[in-house]
Amino acid sequence: MEERIEKTIAIDNHSTINEIFGEFDENLEIIKREVNVDIVVRDNALKIYGDEVAVELGEKLLYNLIEIVQTYKTLEKQDLIYAIKLVLEGKDHLLKDLLKEVVCVTATGKSIKPKTLGQKRYVDSIRHNDIVFGIGPAGTGKTYLAMAMAVQAFKNKEVNRIILTRPAVEAGENLGFLPGDLQEKVDPYLRPIYDALFEILGFEVYERYLEKGLIEVAPLAYMRGRTLDSAYVILDEAQNTSNEQMKMFLTRLGFGSKAIITGDVTQIDLPKGKQSGLKSVIKVLDNVKGIDFIHFSKHDIVRHPLVQRIIDAYEKYESEILN
Repeated sequence: MEERIEKTIAIDNHSTINEIFGEFDENLEIIKREVNVDIVVRDNALKIYGDEVAVELGEKLLYNLIEIVQTYKTLEKQDLIYAIKLVLEGKDHLLKDLLKEVVCVTATGKSIKPKTLGQKRYVDSIRHNDIVFGIGPAGTGKTYLAMAMAVQAFKNKEVNRIILTRPAVEAGENLGFLPGDLQEKVDPYLRPIYDALFEILGFEVYERYLEKGLIEVAPLAYMRGRTLDSAYVILDEAQNTSNEQMKMFLTRLGFGSKAIITGDVTQIDLPKGKQSGLKSVIKVLDNVKGIDFIHFSKHDIVRHPLVQRIIDAYEKYESEILN
C-alpha cells in the first residue's frame, strides 16, 4: 500500500474555492473520484491527501481550476471535466492557451472563447486558411465558433458581408409544397443559424445588418451562379450536400473571401444511395494548400455531459451491428 502524503494550497479567495467545489460540493466529489484524492478546507488552505502521484495531479488540477475561475468568474461542468482530462493526460499546460483566447464579445458582453484544444485548433486554422472544414459530432461548437469568427472579421472590416447557408434537405430543396412565402418556407431550416446570430450580435443589430444586406441567410440552392467577393461564407450541415452541391459551393468563392464548412458525417439525412458531398470532399481536397480539415471528437463536446455519453452509446451500438 502506497504511503499517503499531504500537500497544501493557500486560499486567497474563499468564493473562488466555493465556485470550484460547486453547489453542495458536487464538483468536489467529481474531483475526488476522478483524481483519487481527498480534499478538505483547513482555515485559509486546501489540504490534498492521497498517494504521491494522485496528490501531484490534484495539486495541478486545483491550480488550473483556480485560474479558470479567476478568468471566467465561473466554473462550468464541462470545463471541469475537460480540465481533469487534460491533467490526467499530462496536457494541463495547454489550458493557459485556451484561457488567453477570445474570439469575440457578444451583445451582452459575454466573451466567446474556444473551450477545448480541438476548438482552439479550429479557430487557429480559420485564421490561417481561406477554406476550413469543421467536421465532428453535435455540440462541439463548429457552427457557433465559425459565426463568432465571421462577426469579428466583419467588425474588423476584413470582409464586407457575412453569408450563412445550409441545405434544406428535409424538403429536398423543393420548397414549393410548403405553406407560406419564401422566407417562411426556409426559416425552419435556418433557425439554428438565426439563434446563434441573435446571441452574438443582438436582435436589433442583426436586423439592421440584414436590412442593409450585410448579412445574408439563405438555402444552399440560392448560392448557384454567384461569385462571392469580400465575404465570410459559412456552409452549415454540409453532410447533407450532394457532391454537385459541394463543388458548386466551393467554386463560388471570390477574392478576399473565406469559407467555413461544418458538418457531422454521422448524421446524414440524404436519400438512401445519395453520396454526401462532405464525405467525398475529405478525399478530393486532402493536401490542397490553403484548405484545412479540423476533425472534432467527443472530447470537444461542450453541451450537457449526457451528450457525450449518448454519442458513446451510439458508437458502441453501431460498431456492434457492423461487427
